[in-house]
Amino acid sequence: MTLTLSTKGQVVLPAATRHKLGLKPGARLACRVRNGEIVLTPPAPAAKTRLVRDKLTGILVLASPPGTPPLTSDRVRALLADFP
Repeated sequence: MTLTLSTKGQVVLPAATRHKLGLKPGARLACRVRNGEIVLTPPAPAAKTRLVRDKLTGILVLASPPGTPPLTSDRVRALLADFP
């Protein structure tokens, strides 16, 4: 795949590449030079807290991966808005 550098030093990633990596407008990419090549790296996917039903009780509980940021009222509201 070949890209063209604009007069402002910008490149456009093809839509198929953006979709495959889940990149949205405003996404930040790490940029480095390795062995004469330009390497762009997207951030690792963020760990997401989810609401799930406990298999034994049927009560909604949080399933959070290790290192998840603290739970706030705003995050609870957002989670509840997404729950089916």
